[in-house]
Amino acid sequence: MYAIVNIMNRQFRVEPDATVQVPLMRGEIGDAVNLDEVLLYHDGKSTSVGAPSVAGCSVAAEIVRHGMGRKISVFKKKRRQNYRRNKSHRQAFTEIRIKNITV
Repeated sequence: MYAIVNIMNRQFRVEPDATVQVPLMRGEIGDAVNLDEVLLYHDGKSTSVGAPSVAGCSVAAEIVRHGMGRKISVFKKKRRQNYRRNKSHRQAFTEIRIKNITV
């Protein structure tokens, strides 16, 4: 059993008892999150596709932790111009654990 869920304008495939890293969400560690925008639901036998979302289907999740992703370095250079720029970025994320999928 799995579902495709829209979280902050990004789509994630979720299954019960799985952990997923999503963009940074508000909330404390241990808070319950209810994801109502289920785009697709598959129970092993049949598939329900929503237009735009599956009616009456929701996903219950729990916030496990907040963190920062790996560092990405961006280096720019123009030859013979004495132009060099170095920037770095770390994206913040929230890790959630999927409890169950209800239809």
